[in-house]
Amino acid sequence: MHAQGVAGVVDRVAARYRRDPTCMVQILREIQEACDWISPEAIDRLQATLGLPRTKVEGVAGFYSFFYLNPRGRYRILFSDNITDRMLGSKALIDRLCNSLWVELGKVSEDGLVSVAQTACTGLCDQGPALLVNNYAIGGLTPQRIDEIAELIRSRTPLPEWPAEYFRVEDNIRRTDILLGSELTPGDALRAARARAPDEGLMASNMRSWREGLPTGLGGPVAVLDEIKRANLRGRGGAGFITGLKWEACRNAPLKAGQQRIVVCNADEGEPGTFKDRVLLNTYPDLVFEGMTVAAYAVGATRGFVYLRGEYRYLLDRLNAVLAERRRANLLGADILGNPGADFDIEIHVGAGAYVCGEESALIESLEGKRGTPRNRPPFPVTNGYLDQPTIVNNVETFAAAAMIALKGGDWYAGIGTKHSAGTKILSVSGDCERPGIYEYPFGVSVRQVLHDCGARDTQAVQVSGPSGICVAADEFDRIIGFEDIPTAGAFTVFDHSRDMFEVARNYVHFFQHESCGFCTPCRVGTSLLKNLMDKLHNGAGSPYDFAEIENLNRLLQSMSHCGLGHTACNPVLDTIAKFRPAYEKHMIHSEFTPAFDLDRELAEARQMTGRDDAGAHLASVHGGRA
Repeated sequence: MHAQGVAGVVDRVAARYRRDPTCMVQILREIQEACDWISPEAIDRLQATLGLPRTKVEGVAGFYSFFYLNPRGRYRILFSDNITDRMLGSKALIDRLCNSLWVELGKVSEDGLVSVAQTACTGLCDQGPALLVNNYAIGGLTPQRIDEIAELIRSRTPLPEWPAEYFRVEDNIRRTDILLGSELTPGDALRAARARAPDEGLMASNMRSWREGLPTGLGGPVAVLDEIKRANLRGRGGAGFITGLKWEACRNAPLKAGQQRIVVCNADEGEPGTFKDRVLLNTYPDLVFEGMTVAAYAVGATRGFVYLRGEYRYLLDRLNAVLAERRRANLLGADILGNPGADFDIEIHVGAGAYVCGEESALIESLEGKRGTPRNRPPFPVTNGYLDQPTIVNNVETFAAAAMIALKGGDWYAGIGTKHSAGTKILSVSGDCERPGIYEYPFGVSVRQVLHDCGARDTQAVQVSGPSGICVAADEFDRIIGFEDIPTAGAFTVFDHSRDMFEVARNYVHFFQHESCGFCTPCRVGTSLLKNLMDKLHNGAGSPYDFAEIENLNRLLQSMSHCGLGHTACNPVLDTIAKFRPAYEKHMIHSEFTPAFDLDRELAEARQMTGRDDAGAHLASVHGGRA
């Protein structure tokens, strides 16, 4: 696209976002969608339009893996490199597409038409292998479909003209309970919340008082908050913080002049193996938006955001259509349900490929148009969040549960699950099982029961809550899903005895190294060293001394990393060493320390390319070992 055309795109996109620098990530995303990449001309124009230094624009664009500062082709293919995709044969499919299109993995074709690379996880673990083409998901890949995709690219067929069935994403809901089995009519939970107020006049007064940071009478928002607390609802994003206490802290936080309270839905489920939020947003968006509006009513918020994972870009148009319908039904906007002062609306911001933005403070930084670097805490978002305003950040599933609590009451919800874990949990089940998909259970279900229900056989291990979670071996299958035993954000990945648990852990370590934001040295360097150690073992250069080095890295990352990514980076390695030691010992062929660098191995590829493999074999025989 010529410079004048680029300038027109930038001006048009920036105007739609009111030339607001806090919308930088969204502006960059739309510019790239129009121009295929973010060119120097686009950055020049954006710098002038937003009144920002060039380094600021480039710094934000360079942080996110889905933004390209160099041409990446008209078709940008990203294969999922999650462990489940590998188990389903993704490597052979990548090779097949690259060979068909004459392009190297990680590079752009010579004609500039297409690039093929890898990304950590596309959120399609239940229907892999999967890929993204220009951020639109295609699952259920087969050799035949790969050949068809190659032909569509060669013929330069525009993406909207590709077969619709390619882009069909199944929900695969296998077991439902109070959330997935609900038949909530939009507005029901809000009407129930409204009914908890003694009278409409007091409720309207409460709404105005919350917005202005003044005390209120009983009923209305207070009653709703009490129900959330009585329900003992805890966050479903993994940390499990008590939702009512978070909301109460935000409600009680003082407002400065011109400030407002903010509600944020964290839909950036980047943990490999997790895809429950995809299903909730695809099929139950009203339940989620209703829960956000209930939260806004309880804390006195007037503005809401959904931070949608970049891999779920294909859900954006549908979600915006649901929001528009809710506005038409007076369930969003001004004076919701005819209640004066009940003002709240939601907008969707799409991420751009940064796992660390699942951490709430990094997510807020991204919402503000910045690099997604986690903040130092305190202060916490409930008092100093989005643009330094009181902000609650909750998971998609948490808001869905809040809607049901508003509808049916806290005592009803607290009666489901266990004493310490109220309600239900949605599990994303994938891996070696007959029926991968979404399963909703009351808290307290055993790992063994889930394995039975999903048709898992000869199971060796289950990774619960993704790489940062816990690896459960066969003698632990009677443990339960719950905050008192195994807490989880939702991932439940099954591995049978044919799988090498060392390679599973190695894949997870590569994920952490790739997703480290690089802000703090302990994590940036530590995850790279851990990756190198696992690769060393993989290449047959391991020794018992490497175990001690992994322990040292874990202590460093636990004590000095800036955020949870570094704190949990060693978890999959330590878990699998403790529970599947033989998987590691077969890689340790040396009793003494062995350096990771092997000259012969490094030169092997070059010898193959030049047809000189015999020379390497000869050198090895002469020296009685490696060349």
